[in-house]
Amino acid sequence: MIPQDSDWKEDMTTTEINQEDVLKALEQVEDPELKDNLVALNMIRDVEITNGNVRFKLILTTPACPYKTKIENDAKQAVTKLAGVTDVQITLSFEVPSDGRERKGFSHPIKNVVAIASGKGGVGKSTVAVNVAVYLAQCGARVGLLDADVYGPNIPTMMGVERLPPGSETKIQPAQAYGVKLMSIGFLVKPGQPIIWRGPMLHTAINQLLNDVEWGELDYLIVDLPPGTGDAQLSLAQSISVTGGVIVTLPQQVSLDDALRGLEMFRQLEIPILGVVENMSYLELPDGTTLDVFGSGGGIKLAGRTGVPYIGAIPMDSTVREGGDSGKPVILSAPDSPVSKAIIEIASSIASKISVAAIQSNDDIISIETIG
Repeated sequence: MIPQDSDWKEDMTTTEINQEDVLKALEQVEDPELKDNLVALNMIRDVEITNGNVRFKLILTTPACPYKTKIENDAKQAVTKLAGVTDVQITLSFEVPSDGRERKGFSHPIKNVVAIASGKGGVGKSTVAVNVAVYLAQCGARVGLLDADVYGPNIPTMMGVERLPPGSETKIQPAQAYGVKLMSIGFLVKPGQPIIWRGPMLHTAINQLLNDVEWGELDYLIVDLPPGTGDAQLSLAQSISVTGGVIVTLPQQVSLDDALRGLEMFRQLEIPILGVVENMSYLELPDGTTLDVFGSGGGIKLAGRTGVPYIGAIPMDSTVREGGDSGKPVILSAPDSPVSKAIIEIASSIASKISVAAIQSNDDIISIETIG
């Protein structure tokens, strides 16, 4: 006798599946950047099966994963194809891997340190550092922001914070804004007071900003370096092991020449280069056309010339200046703007490159947080 449709559906729902079946199906799903399947990468946890309902955790290596939706959809589709599965429920979580570098003197682990640098001032380096930090924190990561630009500490203004909270007897408590812990020499000097430091004094200041602050456990510490290739950069490299550096430039040739010096500085200090960002790349006009105020294609040329990744271009927009002046970064004040969308891509690229490097060199993942 040929079974009726209702009989066939009943047989399918009573087909027994087990954890091995689910894992085998998920072995066919690959992380686009890590270039391996989800099971091999230990990204599938806590598989539960009840009457055809399959539940499991999908652990990403960063909450800013640009392929988050694709990976989740591919995993759900792979399991749904199994005979007997009636529903698939996935809980997204993340574990930010540590770069595996030893950081002596820190009471709490700082998993990854990212230095944002430029060869010259006025290119928007601090804007990139602030907005990358805020975006990562908004995604759910534990983020610190260190204003190491001791000659021009603008981070307090850009983050809308005037003073530090009361400290403990042994450690300085960092300020907090938008989910980011932040520290700046600007909190420790009078407004407008010039800072004339070199050599040992500068090294001591940066070392104290790193070691005497109660940072706690961080997934990412974003460091805003001063322009140039001087004492501050060397002091940072000597004080803490840096996961990677990002170079910010304008499209114009003069900026590129200076940015190249900053890039080569990272190489001499043996700091891996995560990529080049071209800021103020173009101005979008009311009629929809664009104006290349500072030229075009400079960031791509620099990346190609030096063999490092080009990770994005940020257009000119008055909302960037408004956000910096008001203390509310553009990623929050104008989240749907072209500038914010570009910054999101850049921050996601930085986080992804850190994850790829960490997974390739170190399989030990330390902590877990659940994405709300």
